[in-house]
Amino acid sequence: MEVTINGEHRQLVGNPPAVGEDVPHFKVFDKDNQKVKTRELFGKPTLISVVPNINTSVCSIQTKKFNQLMDQYPGANFLTVSTNTIEDQQNWCAAEGVKNMKMVADSEQSFGYALKVLIPDEGILARSIWVLDADGKIVYEQVVPEVVDEPDYDAALAALKKLL
Repeated sequence: MEVTINGEHRQLVGNPPAVGEDVPHFKVFDKDNQKVKTRELFGKPTLISVVPNINTSVCSIQTKKFNQLMDQYPGANFLTVSTNTIEDQQNWCAAEGVKNMKMVADSEQSFGYALKVLIPDEGILARSIWVLDADGKIVYEQVVPEVVDEPDYDAALAALKKLL
């Protein structure tokens, strides 16, 4: 699959999984540098917001938007994934006053390879949104074609609402 960054074409490491498929296994790291594995997300619906670099404006907007909305969905997991370091993520959270959003680092690119959203030439993840049911089946996915554009928040939240 291909995306663009400011109109320039970039190849992903493969074709991301489709709606109806089980989410592939991956591991990411939380703010305490503890592994978070795929199966830890099972048991309730999950929205995974993927941003290329938390220190850019669109990524910041996307993360703050989901952080503001997550309180309306207490029965769901919300996760933001980026390849930023844990320190970068924590500095951003502190600067932006974000306390509730669970930010995780894909420092080993496990998530990027598993979901095929890694842009290898850049070492970043393609902007995307994934909604999983309680069993880890993908019920919604959007890989944003132009990385600097915002995702379709309404469509992602509508998919999440159907699960709650």
